Amino acid sequence: MSDDRFEPWVEGYLDYLTGVRRLAHRTRVDVRCTLKRAIKGMAVARPAIPLWKLSLEDYLRWIEKEREAKRSATSIAKELSHLRGLLDYAWRSGRSDRNVLDGFQLADSGRQAAPRVLSIEEAKRLILACPRNTKRERHDRMIILLLYGCGLRTSELCRLDLGDIDIERREVFVRRGKGDRERKIPVPEGLWTELLAYRAERGGKRGAFFRTEAKHARVSDKCVCRVVAEASQRAKLEVRVTPKTLRHTFATHLMDQGVDVAVISSLMGHRGPAETGVYLHALPGRHEAAVSKLGGNQREGKA
Repeated sequence: MSDDRFEPWVEGYLDYLTGVRRLAHRTRVDVRCTLKRAIKGMAVARPAIPLWKLSLEDYLRWIEKEREAKRSATSIAKELSHLRGLLDYAWRSGRSDRNVLDGFQLADSGRQAAPRVLSIEEAKRLILACPRNTKRERHDRMIILLLYGCGLRTSELCRLDLGDIDIERREVFVRRGKGDRERKIPVPEGLWTELLAYRAERGGKRGAFFRTEAKHARVSDKCVCRVVAEASQRAKLEVRVTPKTLRHTFATHLMDQGVDVAVISSLMGHRGPAETGVYLHALPGRHEAAVSKLGGNQREGKA
């Protein structure tokens, strides 16, 4: 396999993920990165042996190397899921006798790490550190506000078009989220006022909502990350802040205000409430409060 492309059969598997299983392009990129990482790691002890011909012992040694490199259990579990999918495809295609990772799970992968989030005070500091005196400043400030105020993913923010702002319903329409799922997100009142002002200043009715200043091209993931990093530096926040931090903060603050998990799941574009449950880890006492609330409902005769 070359550095850039795998052999045709593996490239066909990646095409299958997006063309048949309809997984997001970002997922395909993640799987490709996992396969490259695994091939490189396995080549030390098992050179020129394809992934689907390796034994479970080979994968166990690779896992141990990943742990020694301080990779988290969550990251390793995600990579194992990617590899399990490839091995299952190889088995079904007759390229291997069995999927050696079928049913295999890390003993410590069941517990998800709490996502990094900002406190209310830190979020306020971040927004206050985003001035709106110039057109460029208002552009960058709106990026921060939409990431935190609507919980958008970076890719969703970059793909946002002027036509995705529903003036009548006061919503942002995400046309193609993760897994090609669509959703509509109500815009908070304070953010809505600034969003309308920015939209009017942006002008036009079609095209990208956020454009670069020099070439007027659609902003990239890298551009959004830079905006967030510069804002967090101005706010003098001690924690590392990324676009994903603001998305996690959006969900956590909603949950802290008592918003139902199913509602948050819908706003986040998750596959279901179970995926949203990771935010319970960030809120001290949330499990106890949930149990207490359940007990109260039972005493009142509620389902």
